[in-house]
Amino acid sequence: MTAFPLRRLRLRSGEEHAEAVQVALEPFELGGQRYLPVPGEVEAALSIQRATSGDMFYLAFETRLHGPCMRCLQDAYVDVAVHASEYNAGALDAPEDLRSEYVVEDILQLSQWARDAIAVELPTQILCRPDCAGLCPVCGKDLNDDPHEHEETVADPRWAALEALREE
Repeated sequence: MTAFPLRRLRLRSGEEHAEAVQVALEPFELGGQRYLPVPGEVEAALSIQRATSGDMFYLAFETRLHGPCMRCLQDAYVDVAVHASEYNAGALDAPEDLRSEYVVEDILQLSQWARDAIAVELPTQILCRPDCAGLCPVCGKDLNDDPHEHEETVADPRWAALEALREE
């Protein structure tokens, strides 16, 4: 886990510190499937600006997640560009909503922040290709490799009582 010590910075109000940092990225678990960031460690641009009331943090990097397609389970990837910002109030009595959860005892938790920032940038579905047909709901075959339809649909026996009412 990557962290950045904030105590070593000697910034005055209006000053900025910019630095390239190596951030270790953690795997994601989405819908019971595991997605791995490649590479596992990225170079990120970290910028810290001191304001009169607190600090502004900026983090920017690019990564790629690999894992199964959400429709057909084949290998899929998604490129993610992260541009995140956080504010942390300087006063100890500041309200909780003005304090960043990624600053713990004057240490900026970069790995946690990067992971959450990636999650915000993810698409709704991770697909192997935009027109992925998925798996056949009847036989489970990959519809991308073998597009087909089944002739006869078998009714679920649990609906038999309702089907009988419709016929009356």
